[in-house]
Amino acid sequence: MAELKRVKEVAEPTEILLVVDAMTGQDAVNVAKSFNDLLDITGVILTKMDGDTRGGAALSVKYITGKPIKLIGTGEKLDCLEPFHPDRMASRILGMGDVLTLIEKAEQQIDEKKAAEMERKFREQSFTLTDFLDQLATIKDMGSMESLLGMMPGVKPSALNNAQIDEKALAHTEAIILSMTPYERDHPDVLNSSRKRRIAAGSGRSVEEINRLLKQYEQTKQLMKQFMGKKGKKGKFKLPF
Repeated sequence: MAELKRVKEVAEPTEILLVVDAMTGQDAVNVAKSFNDLLDITGVILTKMDGDTRGGAALSVKYITGKPIKLIGTGEKLDCLEPFHPDRMASRILGMGDVLTLIEKAEQQIDEKKAAEMERKFREQSFTLTDFLDQLATIKDMGSMESLLGMMPGVKPSALNNAQIDEKALAHTEAIILSMTPYERDHPDVLNSSRKRRIAAGSGRSVEEINRLLKQYEQTKQLMKQFMGKKGKKGKFKLPF
């Protein structure tokens, strides 16, 4: 800390941001206070904030230092560093979700031309398992399932504490679809018992999982068909993902 103080005197920085691990709880507050007293920091970056139950650390650090929390880390990748929005964090803690952040993440991953093409396929009922795989990849790029569920309205953070969320489920689905031939992906109705056994062997999954995937695929098609039916002729339909 003494070395940092000397660096500050020589470099005369315009911004001093303290990176704090939110999982350390009260220790994070003590660290923030010590560095702020010595260096007069201008802001804080809280990492490991993908669990909403750690919102208390944000409140305490802000109260003790009097300095703003400018950024939070919600994952391990570089693109998981995002601006801190106090109102959104409070909304998550209260179980009201964070729809704005969820929408922003979706907009970052969805290409408008691709969305328009997907809408056309739903209209024409030509949605294939390859398209289904593309949608799953988009969801995976948006972040962990736990963080996405934490943004959904009505999902309280405490409910996710002991929840068994299988982050590998999307990878298993991907393995199953990629083990199919292009023809099978476009015409899943040809998947008989022998084809399913071959796909199961190639993907390392079970026939039961393949049947479950096909059921999810059909349910997705039916859901989109209902959306299209409700739209009628009252303007352009917009995909919900």
